[in-house]
Amino acid sequence: MLGEGNVAYPAMSGYGTAAGDDPLQTAVWRLRSRACWADAAALLEPVTAPAALQRASLLVERCLYTEQGWAEAEDALRTAEALARSDEQRGAAACERGQLAYAATLLGVRDRADEARAALGRAAALIAPSAPGRALLDFRRGLLAENLAQSPQAARAAYRRAHAGATAQGDALLLSFTWRHLAGLALREGELAEARHGFTESLRIREELGYLVGTAPALASLADAETEPEASRLRAEAARLFRLLGGVPTWLAPRLAPPAATA
Repeated sequence: MLGEGNVAYPAMSGYGTAAGDDPLQTAVWRLRSRACWADAAALLEPVTAPAALQRASLLVERCLYTEQGWAEAEDALRTAEALARSDEQRGAAACERGQLAYAATLLGVRDRADEARAALGRAAALIAPSAPGRALLDFRRGLLAENLAQSPQAARAAYRRAHAGATAQGDALLLSFTWRHLAGLALREGELAEARHGFTESLRIREELGYLVGTAPALASLADAETEPEASRLRAEAARLFRLLGGVPTWLAPRLAPPAATA
């Protein structure tokens, strides 16, 4: 299963939504959740390490969802790396570096798998096991294991660590990702009830948070575990949201295409 998620932010832990009642974070979250990553990033002045990291993570996420903006993401990431002062900040920057390399490899832009592994390994050495950013790092290491190393067992272990960490931190959005990817592994193994439960939880969380850009993938995933006519209804709703957001995420298009007509 394609790992659609991303973003680590000191101001928004893990995949978290806007922190508290901070108007800036609320505005950033609303734009991000509606696939307006560049507009969200423009609200952030990269003069401190936390702001630079958050801005870079938004632009990295845009690459994974749209397959565009690679140069801007690289520039923002270099700024974040230059401003990082603590091990946790350096680790967060390395985590974003790994995610950008992972996205480029997964989407066929350029093979950067070795860079992705090295960057996430560096992040693991810098981010303490109990630090807030560790759950996101574990999730991303799961993505590499599942989609680049083709190792579902290692991926499941990493996703479970991320799931436990997100639960402990109350990071609902990251939980929506871990639920979805654990369910995807269950579906591959024919465990339909487990898959359906995980996909349902992922969709529920994203709808409750108003994470619109992640709702179509959640609907499409749940459809894969359902029977007709519910599966078709879910895919139709996913296609509607996909069109509403201008065809984002781009990699979802093949899954939503109508079946080819037979002669």
